[in-house]
Amino acid sequence: MKISSKLPNVGVTIFTVMSKLANDAGAINLSQGFPDFDVSLELRELVTKYMALGHNQYASMQGVPSLRQRIAEKTKELYGASYDPDTEIIVTSGATEAIFSAISCVVNRGDEVILFEPAYDAYAPDVLLAGGVPVYVQLKYPDYHVDWNQVKDAITKKTRLLILNSPHNPTGAILGSGDMKALKDIVADTDVLIISDEVYEHIIFDGQRHESMARYPELAARSFVVSSFGKTYHTTGWKLGYCLAPKQLSVEFQKVHQFVTFASHTPTQLAYAEFMEKKEKYLTLPVFYQGKRDMFLSLIKDSRFRPLPCKGTYFQMLSYEAITDEKDIDFAKRLTTEYKVAAIPPSVFYIGGDDHKVLRFCFAKKDETLAKATEKLCKI
Repeated sequence: MKISSKLPNVGVTIFTVMSKLANDAGAINLSQGFPDFDVSLELRELVTKYMALGHNQYASMQGVPSLRQRIAEKTKELYGASYDPDTEIIVTSGATEAIFSAISCVVNRGDEVILFEPAYDAYAPDVLLAGGVPVYVQLKYPDYHVDWNQVKDAITKKTRLLILNSPHNPTGAILGSGDMKALKDIVADTDVLIISDEVYEHIIFDGQRHESMARYPELAARSFVVSSFGKTYHTTGWKLGYCLAPKQLSVEFQKVHQFVTFASHTPTQLAYAEFMEKKEKYLTLPVFYQGKRDMFLSLIKDSRFRPLPCKGTYFQMLSYEAITDEKDIDFAKRLTTEYKVAAIPPSVFYIGGDDHKVLRFCFAKKDETLAKATEKLCKI
């Protein structure tokens, strides 16, 4: 039997590769982006409560009404943006599903989609599956800022979509108010749409403000804004996210979403809806994760690694130029097998495999995990 692959150049993700290597080598896994500390007991008990109350059948396709209402309230309070919970908010089976559905509903064959490298590895395959053409603009090393003149030059009559990610995985960079002004100016007289991947919206440091697309009416009107409960509540395995979009875009989004997952886990949605009433759980995340970042940086300050700026997410990029001139993939694998610490090589997030001799480390870990890992890193 002959099968013509729709993604002939795509294999298993680097996250799968490095996590397996870490498991096989008995290494501390700072590669894949998930916490090793436990979920709130109260939140777990809420899921159990709603299961026991019999909420075990399909939720509505858009998500349970109480959760959509809480999302609308939070978005209004934080960003001053009003989204109708009945028509403009959709709960999804993770942010990755939301991104897939958003791309699929607006990208047609031959449409160009601008991606910013290093780019989360789901974006380009989703574009290709929709028949679109990825167009790459590189963030500027070492602080990974956007060159908006390059973005302007990349936009053509075929450009359908821009996919932005802030706070940015894997680099920890963020968009500022100046970036938002530049973006508004560039798309103002176009039909270009935006997917704004904001899954780390609550993990932003040093007193800086998250510049959500929802804050800016001109941008919100053309944007799918995607977020994640998994990143906010340390529950990545529960796979729940959501998408905010104006009604015209939301209608198209739902046409795809209903045939991808239709609905997501009902008792978990109800648990999140109740838990979101405790606003401090997400409002204190910047302080919590900044403490983790600062601890990690303090513990590796005497190592030969050099930290790059990290303004958000729970990832820290470290330059290893003072250690070796190996390719980042080779060094990441050797670091895992010889020194027992796993990290992600960012060259895999570039179409051309650009290698700046840096690795991405996840610091969403227990303090003792970070202490053990950095002790090993300091011996290199």
